[in-house]
Amino acid sequence: MAQVKYSFAQRGVVITGGAQGIGLEIAKRFLEAGADVTIADYSEGALQSAKIELKLYPQLKTAVLDVTDRASCARLAESFTGPLHILVNNAGITRDKSFAKMTDADFDQVIQTNLTGVYNVTKALLGKFDPAAPKRIINMASVVALYGNFGQTNYAATKAGVVAMTKTWAKELARKGFTSNAIAPGFIRTKMTEAMPKEVLDGIAAKVPVGRMGETSEIANTCLFLASDEAAYINGTVISVDGGLVI
Repeated sequence: MAQVKYSFAQRGVVITGGAQGIGLEIAKRFLEAGADVTIADYSEGALQSAKIELKLYPQLKTAVLDVTDRASCARLAESFTGPLHILVNNAGITRDKSFAKMTDADFDQVIQTNLTGVYNVTKALLGKFDPAAPKRIINMASVVALYGNFGQTNYAATKAGVVAMTKTWAKELARKGFTSNAIAPGFIRTKMTEAMPKEVLDGIAAKVPVGRMGETSEIANTCLFLASDEAAYINGTVISVDGGLVI
């Protein structure tokens, strides 16, 4: 697949949950486009692996971050020399169970990471954005925020909350030079899904109008577009990258 060429030279980017999966692909694409990228992730092991995979890019920095811990978010902000231009709130977890079987801990952990975590990180880094340049907040939502999903009361609730926060920030922060948008991925092929049985993957693909799962590169491409100057008039929207799943 041919890639649209963007230049993000001298742009500072922070990506939470950026050490693997979709986040790692987003980080790679921003690095290829010349950005100064900080990957912030909870897993030190994943960060080490990411540094090895992305060792060709000297502008890469990594930071251990617990998005549920405001002190951890404050430390990230204090250590960030900036200036910051693009924040990608990608960190997230799942604790899937039917509502009847879901524990309070299952619910609370997902809320604290996927919803409160987006608030914590954005609040901590807001003052780090370059006041003289365009500023982008890109939040990772999900198609389940738009139509729900069996066994994901907690996850769907957080992603719907992320959509609402995204739209609210679009209204509040636009006058300060920000745009705030969200991406709602559908079924995306990752290393985790590659370990699933073929018949399960085929069943997932059959639910998608285009007949296949998405690629992490397709999410990353959307993220780079929203961060670019070409998307300067897109604000407060949710872009579904799902092959038509929510039609």
